[in-house]
Amino acid sequence: MLPVAILAGGLAKRLRPITEKTPKAMVDVGGRPFIAWQLDLLKKQGFKTVVICTGYLGEQIEEFVGNGARFDMDVSYSFDGPRLLGTGGAIKRAIARLGDAFFVLYGDSLLPVQFAPIEGYFLDHRRIALMTVLRNNDRWDKSNVLFRNGRLLEYNKRSPRPEMAFIDYGLSILTPEAFAECSDTEAFDLADLFHGLSRRGQLAGYEVSQRFYEIGSPRGLDETKSYLERNFA
Repeated sequence: MLPVAILAGGLAKRLRPITEKTPKAMVDVGGRPFIAWQLDLLKKQGFKTVVICTGYLGEQIEEFVGNGARFDMDVSYSFDGPRLLGTGGAIKRAIARLGDAFFVLYGDSLLPVQFAPIEGYFLDHRRIALMTVLRNNDRWDKSNVLFRNGRLLEYNKRSPRPEMAFIDYGLSILTPEAFAECSDTEAFDLADLFHGLSRRGQLAGYEVSQRFYEIGSPRGLDETKSYLERNFA
C-alpha cells in the first residue's frame, strides 16, 4: 500500500473543553486514544508507512505512538512549527517523506472502507489527485461535490450548490505534482487545492457507499463510540 499522511494538527475547538489540554487524535474513544483505532484499521489493510502531520499539542501524539513499532508500522512526524499551516500547508511540508503518491486522511475520521480498490483505481486512471466521495444529499453535512457518471466535475466546499448530491468522504490520494503551484511557507486549506484541481479536470473521483465516522464534534464523537462498541466490543 502507498504511504498515508494523517492530518492531526488542528485546534479542535468544537470539542472543547475536552481538547483544551488534549489533541483531538488523543481523545479517549472506547478506552483508547482515537489515533490507536485509526492505526489499527490501517495496519489491517496492509499499510506500513505513516506520516502524522502534527501541530497543536502534537508531542502527546508522538509520545503515545512513537515510531509505530507497537502497531507494527513505520511512523514518522511532520510538525507545522510555530504556527499552523492549514491542512494543505501541512501536507506540503511533509511531501518529501511521502513519495510519488500517498493517501491523506484526517486525524478525526474513521473510514470503514477497503483502501486497496481505491489505490488500484488511482493507479489505473492516473490523475494527479483522487477524492473519495459519498452520496450524501445533505445528510451528514452540506453536500459539496458534483459527481456524475463516475466523473468528479466539481468540488466546492466554500460555495456548494443544490445540484451537488455528494460529499468529500475524507480520504484522498495525492501526488507532489498536485502541490506544484502551492506556497512552501504560507498556510492554505486542502479544500481550496481540491477546488482548483476539480475545475481543471485534474481530480479523479471514487464513490464509496459506507458512511464515515468522525470525532470532530460532540455528536460525531458519540456516534463513533457507538459504532466501535457495536463492531469491536
